[in-house]
Amino acid sequence: MARTIELSRVRNIGIMAHIDAGKTTVSERILFYSGKTHKVGEVHDGEAVMDYMDQEQERGITITSAATTLTWNEHRVSLIDTPGHVDFTAEVERSLRVLDGAVALFCAVGGVQPQTEQVWRQSEKYNVPKIAFINKMDRVGADFFGVVEEIKNILGGNAVPMVVPIGKEDKFDGVIDLVKMKAIYFSENDKGRTIIEKDIPADKTEKAKTWRAHLVEKSAEQEDALLEKFLETGDLSEDEILEIIRKATISRRVIPVYCGSAFKNKGIQQLLDGIVNFLPSPADLPPLINAGDDDSIIRKHSDTEPFAAMAFKIIADKHMGKLTLMRVYSGTIGAGTVVYNSTQKKNQRIGRLLRIHANRQESIEEARCGDIVGVVGLGETKTGDTLCCEENPILLQSIEFPSPVMSISIKPETRSDNDKMGQALRHLSDEDPTFLVSFDEETAETIISGMGELHLEVLVERMKREFHVVAQVGRPEVAYRETATVAVQGQYKHVKQSGGRGQYGHVYLRLEPLDAGQGFEFVNEIKGGHIPDTFIPSIEKGIVKAMLSGPYAGYPVVDMRVTVYDGSYHDVDSSDFAFVEAARVCFKTLFLQAKPELLEPVMSVEVVAPEEYMGPASGSVCQRRGRIESMGEQGAAKVINGMVPLSEMFGYSNAIRTMSQGRGSFTMHFEHYETVPFSIAEEIIKKRREANKIR
Repeated sequence: MARTIELSRVRNIGIMAHIDAGKTTVSERILFYSGKTHKVGEVHDGEAVMDYMDQEQERGITITSAATTLTWNEHRVSLIDTPGHVDFTAEVERSLRVLDGAVALFCAVGGVQPQTEQVWRQSEKYNVPKIAFINKMDRVGADFFGVVEEIKNILGGNAVPMVVPIGKEDKFDGVIDLVKMKAIYFSENDKGRTIIEKDIPADKTEKAKTWRAHLVEKSAEQEDALLEKFLETGDLSEDEILEIIRKATISRRVIPVYCGSAFKNKGIQQLLDGIVNFLPSPADLPPLINAGDDDSIIRKHSDTEPFAAMAFKIIADKHMGKLTLMRVYSGTIGAGTVVYNSTQKKNQRIGRLLRIHANRQESIEEARCGDIVGVVGLGETKTGDTLCCEENPILLQSIEFPSPVMSISIKPETRSDNDKMGQALRHLSDEDPTFLVSFDEETAETIISGMGELHLEVLVERMKREFHVVAQVGRPEVAYRETATVAVQGQYKHVKQSGGRGQYGHVYLRLEPLDAGQGFEFVNEIKGGHIPDTFIPSIEKGIVKAMLSGPYAGYPVVDMRVTVYDGSYHDVDSSDFAFVEAARVCFKTLFLQAKPELLEPVMSVEVVAPEEYMGPASGSVCQRRGRIESMGEQGAAKVINGMVPLSEMFGYSNAIRTMSQGRGSFTMHFEHYETVPFSIAEEIIKKRREANKIR
């Protein structure tokens, strides 16, 4: 089947911004003006096509990235609307990994807001070219040129206005197109569909000329031949400007800037023109390089190259089961084809191929280079897996997701829901790589971990609505450990006589602390047959049993060497059980003499915040019994690296956002165990004993 739209006319783009900048409203207008929808869906009415989940419509926020495909000026545009809330950062991460370009959205009043910086950093990580759209020009306090300056100063982007507004706030009427040097107005009779071109108003002519000169100068700077022409004539042609701004945008040297009011139906058509004029097609991208051992393997973005694609999102669909969203980077693939998952090194069969439009799908026969499609049938494929042909394998760079930062314990309201809850958690963790599920053997709790309170709240609510499991949530316990600090030795004789056969086991044990992280070591030094070899495994079993719930506070014992060096036995009364008990009691008794200590998990924490919040951020690490190891820079932001006990990190995501006005973020991972200060240990042990009735 021949390609219907040539590759140079394909655009794969996403819309990214801080929460409430108007991403979904812009997406809805794009769908309307491109003819994809015939009615404008409004977020405040709960009718936005791209916010199709019940919770999105109720909360008025985007929770999951939604994909759709539309046509504009004979170009096919695949569009992904991403969430703005920091808790759903994985949706932004996975989308930016597979997109070729992005629209960075800004509120004309709020400008560069906290989460804008986060998504901007994510897009820079994947080298994604961007154009900017300054929305909400009709709002009180709108400042187009102020936001342009913020893009330059805060984000370090070379912002170049392609339009300037005509008026602002309630007097925002239209825009001046600086390439055509025409005033553009939008008819109110058909929701702005009809564009009216006029001469630039006399009172705006001077400003238009100034910004046109700025645009031409920025264009000329990009290429020596154009710079010479500019210096000679003082101007460039429309085509020259468009061509050079396109090249500079794709190479990420400039950020073309548009403006409008999506809600008032103004400026979206110019944004669509900018998307097709300046953002790259797959044909403009550099070849893919194998991320495996052989970096000589490359793939060009072409239908004729061997097939290569990436699975970037899993959706648990009620009707079709597991739906995998896939970006095709090279080659062509048909429904029913067997593909090779080079990440998992196994073959899988593609069932149906689907063109996605939010929560609706249409079947297609094949997918080609540059397509973003849904696939039914890839049951074992996970987010970030590479799909290719077995004869020409390639491994693409996977998607890096941040580690979860918050955990809660969870249990079903009724025991009969246990299996349903397990199934629901499996589905949700398949969909979301930042949602982790674990079972804590010590506290017998199911622990779910995510990117923040809203993230976990939404997932618990999804369990209730989609899987009909009502769950009780609580706070998990920290997994403490205990160890000894001095060597001790001693004996214990387990003797019981109760008529008939008795019990007899007698052991001498030596307990010695090991270096942190060395675990448990059992040594047998019995000589001369004082204890038969058949009972030695029972002695080890008794010690392990005692270590599972330590004598000091009931937590597992770690980093110990235990040596059995003497003992005795009875021909009739000795048994495996007797030696298990003798070793268990002997260990518990000696451990309490070995100056035991409580250990706690310590996390390696990285806090990223703008410079003006470094004082509060540093103080917050120290207040939580943390120690700062180093300080550095990440772009315009400052970075603090430190070690903080896990028990002190609960609620930190909210704390750092509050103290930095939402502009700070942090990541953490487990580093090692350290001794808990004595006064704090006493309090922990007291609570533990009360909870478990340890006496």
